[in-house]
Amino acid sequence: MRVIRRLGLVAILSGAFAVWSGCTGSDLPTPKIKIGEKMADFTLPDANGRPLSLYEFKGKKAVAVIFIATRCPYSNAFNHVMAKLAHEYADRGVAFVGINANKTEPASEVADHARTYGLGFSVLKDEGNVVADRLGASVTPEVFLLDSTWILRYHGALGSSQQPTTKPEEATDADIRPALDAVLAGQPVARPETKAFGCTIKRI
Repeated sequence: MRVIRRLGLVAILSGAFAVWSGCTGSDLPTPKIKIGEKMADFTLPDANGRPLSLYEFKGKKAVAVIFIATRCPYSNAFNHVMAKLAHEYADRGVAFVGINANKTEPASEVADHARTYGLGFSVLKDEGNVVADRLGASVTPEVFLLDSTWILRYHGALGSSQQPTTKPEEATDADIRPALDAVLAGQPVARPETKAFGCTIKRI
């Protein structure tokens, strides 16, 4: 009987760790916007409470919408990657927008996190995970890359689709950079979908 109880406890703890670490499973939402479809406008408050709409970025050549977190080690491993990309591609007409949909991470924490890591782009708070549910976002970090007409051209990882990592020194932009360059060149994205791996979004 004790053996059975111990095995049950191990199973529970293993499942809890899987949820925290972001191992994707069949119970997670599937993407609701497909490659080639137009993303509808949405408005969310930034970490300071100011409302910001997606379509306010009209005129940009591309917009990268990235679901991120403050406490997820997978997302945090890519903070410097996101900051560098946002800075590098700003002069090329690309806007980066972060979205935090975790119920466990308050807006004040989101604001402090963005400042601490010098993200350099707006991070919006998705209370009630409304936009995350609309798009079918599952984990952090997870990217939805749009062209200038709001058409989804790439969905997936920043650079961890082949080797998931929580180590900043191993985090790369190997997945999103080719997609960004293709969109800016008006060319099809060679790999329009990759597997985003990270911590599951903590929904209400």
